[in-house]
Amino acid sequence: MNKLKPFTKWVGGKRQLLPEISKLIPNKFNCYFEPFVGGGALLFELSPKKAVINDNNSELILAYKVIKDDVESLILELNKHKANNSKEYYLDLRSADRDGRIDIMNDVERAARILYMLRVNYNGLYRVNSKNQFNVPYGKYKNPKILDEENLRNISNYFNTNDVLILNDTFENAVKTAKKGDLVYFDPPYVPLSITESFTGYTAAGFGYKEQIKLRDTFVELDQKGVFVVLSNSSAQLVYELYKPVAKTIIEVGATRMINSNAQKRGKIKELLIANF
Repeated sequence: MNKLKPFTKWVGGKRQLLPEISKLIPNKFNCYFEPFVGGGALLFELSPKKAVINDNNSELILAYKVIKDDVESLILELNKHKANNSKEYYLDLRSADRDGRIDIMNDVERAARILYMLRVNYNGLYRVNSKNQFNVPYGKYKNPKILDEENLRNISNYFNTNDVLILNDTFENAVKTAKKGDLVYFDPPYVPLSITESFTGYTAAGFGYKEQIKLRDTFVELDQKGVFVVLSNSSAQLVYELYKPVAKTIIEVGATRMINSNAQKRGKIKELLIANF
């Protein structure tokens, strides 16, 4: 099968940590679950025959579904955006969720809109305001790769020739059917490294302290069922406190963080990979 790669930029994407995560993955597992799929770096690296993927970001999940169901129409639409790309064009398309145009767009148009915007906006950031309106400025890329037709077709083919269920639900519901011998990979919004950083998710709902506790409890429940569980998070003290009593493995890995309002916090940072085996 052709090598798959993420079809979109996604903040917190795991491409740079794939070698480290891959070392933790069991040689054999049944169904693969990824409840915070984001850009899908590990999903596409493993390309499992049976998978349940989920994200609570409905625009992102729509893009996954359109790639599966109507990739050729998506490619046509992205070609239009590629031909017209400019700051003015981007800002006009971005405003579709302010002036009502988004409500009359079909699924292909909506998916192409978000995939185009994530390719050309500042740092590939997905961010919405309190009214759920996309508000990231235009980026300064010389030659952004707006369209990779081959990769989109390969992903569509993978989805349609394997048993891949695509959900837009909570992380707890996404793993409800996981059983002994299955593998779950959690890549949640990270615990802030300092008190001054706030818990902000990439949806309007956010992902706070209560959700981190619920995630740890889900980790424990899955462990008790005999499910393999791997989780990544920041190296914040809270993460150690939550997982030291319940995890068999906690590994510190180096990652490069490119996005932070404080320039001194960009660059190399420590992240944690946690597993129940």
